[in-house]
This record gives sequence, structure tokens and C-alpha cells, in this order.
Amino acid sequence: SLLLALSLLSPGGSAGWSCPPRCVCASNLLSCSQANLSMVPAPLPRFTAVLDLSHNNVTRLRADWAPARLPHLHALLLSHNGLAFVSTEAFTHVPRLRHLDLSSNRLRTLDENLFSDLGELEVLLLYNNEITTVDRTAFENLGRLRKLYLGQNRIARFPLELLREGTRLPQLALLDLSANRLRAVPTGELQALPAWLRDRLYLHNNPLACDCLLFQLLDRGHRRHLSAVVDFQDELRCVLPGTLAPIKILALAGQQPLNCSKAQEAVLEAHLGDSVTLGCDSRWQGVRSRHWVTPGGERVLGEGGNGSVVLLANGSLQLQALRPEDAGTYACWVAGPLLNETLYVELLVHNFTLHGPHDTLNTAYTTLVGCILSVVLVLIYLYLTPCRCCCCRGSEKPPAPRNDSINSSVLSTTPNHAGGTGEPCGSHMASSAGTGQNGRFKGGGTPPPPTRQGPKAQRKVSDPDSVSSVFSDTPIVV
Repeated sequence: SLLLALSLLSPGGSAGWSCPPRCVCASNLLSCSQANLSMVPAPLPRFTAVLDLSHNNVTRLRADWAPARLPHLHALLLSHNGLAFVSTEAFTHVPRLRHLDLSSNRLRTLDENLFSDLGELEVLLLYNNEITTVDRTAFENLGRLRKLYLGQNRIARFPLELLREGTRLPQLALLDLSANRLRAVPTGELQALPAWLRDRLYLHNNPLACDCLLFQLLDRGHRRHLSAVVDFQDELRCVLPGTLAPIKILALAGQQPLNCSKAQEAVLEAHLGDSVTLGCDSRWQGVRSRHWVTPGGERVLGEGGNGSVVLLANGSLQLQALRPEDAGTYACWVAGPLLNETLYVELLVHNFTLHGPHDTLNTAYTTLVGCILSVVLVLIYLYLTPCRCCCCRGSEKPPAPRNDSINSSVLSTTPNHAGGTGEPCGSHMASSAGTGQNGRFKGGGTPPPPTRQGPKAQRKVSDPDSVSSVFSDTPIVV
């Protein structure tokens, strides 16, 4: 009578419908748990919303387990069945399924397009299986999937395609990869993920190889109080090369042989005139409001000043045409659904443009080349200067006569002859006299003795090449 009453109260109840054997039915809920079933009972009421088949012996889920369409079924529980095979067409007749539990079974592979018919699926439990291979298209068309549990399997490769660019699983907010066989993770790409997703990315109990990038990734998460790091910091371990015993990843700071250093939370470097965007990487997904505070204490709620500071729709702060005074620490105040959060971003502005170092190098190189060329030209001028006239390289001529003036020093570069008034080279050749280097005259023969004007007026001509004449400004009189 109770079952009859429930059937009459059910959405599609009729006098001809009866609850499947060994199952408990309550309105649109069917519980067949622990009923020692080897196959899905049939027929199933069309109005079934929740079907619990856990703790049975259903080892294969074929395409005909639901021969008719079940448009209202939104939860299917198949855990603890020893399930080893799931057909790629097994979910064709349950397109409204939002919760699927396949945990604690014997699944080894996730085949191509296995869940592609479940466009409204939100929670998928696959933990505690024997999964080693995940096809890249296994989770195609799961645009509403929010939670994916793949822990306690045998996965050796990180399925980065599930997270990259957010195109395959745009709503994914939790990914459990704990207790697998991961030895490495793409730390650079994981760090680029939004904090609200890293807050639910579980990597504990994996035989990860120790390195400083992994340490810095988790250290940032620990300082940001991300639950995936804080709640499981003791289980986040790694293996050093040449050792077997795993150690805590967060204990790698300053320890040999890696001696990892802690990284700052958010540091952005830029150059004068650049445009940069400061991200407000909050760990809250449903943010009500946010605003920025500049290093000068100015609060930015929208486009500020002359338009060089703009608050974007996604909460990021855009700075255009950077100046030296734009450097400093910026604070992003976030009002989350549960608690408020403050994020800090340090901006370093280099005091030159992006091409400044190259321009400096080019200028220094040009200066160096110019100096070398100048030295070479000076050396050429001093040692390789050609003769100033056509008679300079002729046969050696006797020295030219000198006057007795005290200004007629041999070291003088200007000839002190009375007749030396700048005649051309030809005139010197005609008179058997030429101008040598350093302005010294060398006659073609022995100079004629000077005209005698008395006994005391006669002087001997001094040898211009003698040591005495070189270091004397006055001729020696005999």
C-alpha cells in the first residue's frame, strides 16, 4: 500500500507501475544499493531523477542499460561495482545528467568522447580506479563541468589540456589529481592559472621530483592560503635525486642540494613608455566588487586622470605610458562572497625605454670606433705624412746658411731666411735651395761666405747638424 501511494504521488505515477525488485523507491528516487545486482534493473520509470546502483556487481555498462530516454535523471551512482567497461554510447539517453559517480571501480582507460553526450554534467567522480590513460577528447562538450575527481588512480601524465586556456572545461573549479603517479607538473603554466582554480588543484601524494619551480609554485599558494596547499601541506612531498624517502616540498627553502629561494608574490618589470596590466588574481571566484590603490594612495575606481590609469572589466589595472613615478606597490582590494582579500603587486619601472640598452651599446661602440680611427689618423699624420714639395726626397743637400739673429733657432718650424717669403718649390730648385722637413732650409751646395765688412764682422758659419747648434738658440761665434 505504501508503494502504491508513492506511485500515485509520483510525477508520472500510474496504477500499472511497480518498483523494480530489490530496490527502494521514494517518489522519483530509486535506491538499488547493495542489492547484489549484476545488471541495471529494467524497466526504469521515465520520471526517475536519482538512481543509486552503488555496491553491486555491474561490471559492464552497455549502451542498452537505459533503452528508453530518461529526461529527468540528473544523478547516477555506480560506485563500488567492479565496473571495468563503459560504452561510449552509454549516456545517450540521459542527456540531463548533472552528477555521475563512477568511483571505486576498475576502469583503466577513459576512451575518446566517453562523456561527450553529457553537456549538462557538473560533477564527475572517477577516483579510486585503475586509470592510466586519459584520452584528450574524453571530456569534450562538458561545458558545465565544475568538479572532476581523478585521485587515487595510476595517471603518470598531467592532463594539462583540461586546464589550458579554459576552452575545453570553461567552468572547471576543482581538479583532483592526488595519489597518482605524477613525477612532474607544468609549473609555469600552472602558475599562470587563476588563483581560484589553483585553490582547488590537488596534487598531494604524488611521487613528484623536487625542483625549485615546484617549491615556488606551492610556496606562493601557501602564502595565499590556497586550500589545496594549506590543507595538504604535509602530504605535498617530492623525491630528491639519488634518494628514496620523500621530503616535504615546502621544506626545500634554503636546504641543500637545491637551496631554493622564496619567490615574491607578484613582481612586474617594465620600461619607460610601456603599457602594462596588473592582474588582481583573487582566490574568490564570485567577486562582488574590487578597487585598486596606487603607490601614492590614490583610489582607482574607474578611468582615472588623463586616461593613463584604467580599471578593466575583469578587475585588472591598466597603466599606459609608464613614468618613473609609476613604480611602487599597488594594492587590489577584493570583496569576496565569504571574506575580503587584499592583493599586492610590485611594479618596477626601468629608467630607460625597451630599446635603451641596445641604443647605449650602439653609442658606446660608435664612440670606441671613432677613438680608434682618430688615433690611427694621428699616427699616419706623424709617421707617414708625404713630403710637402716635390724636392723633399731628393739627394741630401748641404745645410742652408743661417742668420745670426737670436730668433733663428734650429727648433723653430718657420725658416728665418730673409729670402724665404713662401716661394714655390720650383724657385728653390732653381736656386739649388729647398725647404726640408720642420721648415729647415738645405742648400744645394756650400753656401757662399758672407760679405766682409771688417775684421770683426767675419763669422764662421755654424753647422746646423752639430750637437751644439741643436741645443742652442744662439749661434756659436769663433
